[in-house]
Amino acid sequence: MGRRILNDALRTMVNAERRGKAMVELRPISNVVSSFLKIMKDRGYVKSFQVHDPHRVGRITVELQGRIKDCKALTYRQDIKARDIEQYRLKILPTRQWGYVVITTPDGLLDHEEATRRNVGGQVIGHFH
Repeated sequence: MGRRILNDALRTMVNAERRGKAMVELRPISNVVSSFLKIMKDRGYVKSFQVHDPHRVGRITVELQGRIKDCKALTYRQDIKARDIEQYRLKILPTRQWGYVVITTPDGLLDHEEATRRNVGGQVIGHFH
């Protein structure tokens, strides 16, 4: 169920970007969705987001920036070692210059750059570019 929530949220954002919308509302939400959005915000792919009523079903309002080309959550969580992150990134992302692979690690949700810097592996949950 949690993987589907993340995938639905990411696909909603991609569809809204393609239609030229400036804002999108995501529901239902989870902690993984808000952590994923925090990484996207830190990397400049979304302007901002606001979580409303997180203790119930909740919703997140995301202010889009027009930079998202594609964003996917993996329905299968693939284990990856720290030394294999760069090779996986080159295989998944379209170019070397942009895009991020998001990995759940013992340190929390991290993008591939931060995971490599900390030398931790984990499970790949999605990517965006």
